[in-house]
Amino acid sequence: MNDEVGTTERVLRLLGLLQQRPVWTGPELASRLGVTTRSIRRDVERLRSLGYPVNATQGVGGGYQLGAGRALPPLLLDDEEAIATAVSLRLAAGGTVAGASEAAVRTLAKLDQVLPARLRAEVRALHDAIVTLEGGRIEVDADALLALARACRDTVRVEFGYAGRAQEPGERRVEPYQLVATGRRWYLMAFDLDRDDWRSFRLDRMSGVRATTWRFRRREHPDPAAYVQRAVTVAAYRYRARVRVHAPAEDVRRATTASSVTVEQVDDATCLLLTGSDSLYALALHLGLLGWDFEVLEPPELREALATLGRRFTSAAVS
Repeated sequence: MNDEVGTTERVLRLLGLLQQRPVWTGPELASRLGVTTRSIRRDVERLRSLGYPVNATQGVGGGYQLGAGRALPPLLLDDEEAIATAVSLRLAAGGTVAGASEAAVRTLAKLDQVLPARLRAEVRALHDAIVTLEGGRIEVDADALLALARACRDTVRVEFGYAGRAQEPGERRVEPYQLVATGRRWYLMAFDLDRDDWRSFRLDRMSGVRATTWRFRRREHPDPAAYVQRAVTVAAYRYRARVRVHAPAEDVRRATTASSVTVEQVDDATCLLLTGSDSLYALALHLGLLGWDFEVLEPPELREALATLGRRFTSAAVS
């Protein structure tokens, strides 16, 4: 019986190692588990009999790899991973992907059934401490999100209907490169074939997303996160502002959001803030609420709006 318990524990440890990184050699696993490579081969066969698709390859770069099977075998999670998974599912229950909330709740219920009592109490305490706001979420279609993710991975062209800011309908043909999440929304950075330029697309404005069979060769491209951030904070608006703020860049980043401004460090005490709006007065109020001295580099119309608001505030303060 003790031998059986020892073998079971070793097999579970082997499974945990295989889940930690893509490929292990037989000698590496044997060294980590303190057994021979022959024992590793037997334990791999035991995992396969339980439904885990463990692949083995020979030669340089070869070894054992946990593959994807037709069915999902049980996962082995340590205490920290189990807690992190439960908390992530709790947050996903208030997420931005249509249908994911229900799936997350079902998965949480299953996970709660198999958690040890000591972890269940800790997870429930974390759940009680977390509240998600229902307002402000922009849901996207989960099937479209998955199709775009696969197209980015497989480098195949995508076609979809798209409604721009004025809600005008149109068809787009793109080479997809990266999905970017800002918290409230999902964006796709892609090369627009008809416009011969890079574009960012909001997933909630897409319809009829379909991957084609046309593969493409990846181009030199901008950093997706930086490109989307600039697109959503500056390029999409009528007025685009460049402002020198007399505060450290990290302080300004903590006081703003990546979906509203782009912050570039100038020196230890100064940074450049890029943002946009369809209203000059909204821009002026936003800058005033930051709480630091600043200088408007452009546009000049923003300086005029600041002067107008300043006169109104001064008049209101003395009346």
